[in-house]
Amino acid sequence: QAMKWNIYATFWATRRALKPMIAQKWGRVINISSTEGKMGKPTFAPYTIAKHGINGMTKAVAQEVGTSGITVNAICPGLILTDLIMESGPATAEGLGMTFDEMIDMFSQESALKRPGKVEEVAAMAVLLASEAGAGITGATLSVDGGTAQY
Repeated sequence: QAMKWNIYATFWATRRALKPMIAQKWGRVINISSTEGKMGKPTFAPYTIAKHGINGMTKAVAQEVGTSGITVNAICPGLILTDLIMESGPATAEGLGMTFDEMIDMFSQESALKRPGKVEEVAAMAVLLASEAGAGITGATLSVDGGTAQY
C-alpha cells in the first residue's frame, strides 16, 4: 500500500498536471514526501522506499520540464501533528511497542527543535514554492522537519 498511495499516486498526478502546465509554459508541481525520504528507520522500509522514490522523481521531472517555465519540488515534513497522525498514531505506536506519547517524544527528540512540526510550517513552504518568489527553486527536496534531516 505504501508504494501505491505514495509513489504511484504522485507519479500519475504529476503526469496529469504537467499537460496543461506545458501548454501554458508555466506551472508549479509540489510533491509531498517526508523526512523518511532522506533517511531511513527500522520498520519503516516500504514507506521510506516510496518517499525516496518521490524525491528521485521530483529531481528527474524538474530536469525534464525546467525549460518550460515549470518548477518541480518536494516538501519533506518531519513529524507533523495532523488529524491523521492523531487518529492512526496510537496503533502505529502500539506496533512499535510504545505509547503514543512515547512515539511523539521519540520522533521529536530526533529534531533540533525537539518538538513536532506544525501544519502551518508546511503550508508556508508550499506557498513559497507556488509563488513567484519560488521561481528559482526546482528539483529540490526541502525539509520542514525541525532539523531532523541534516541535508
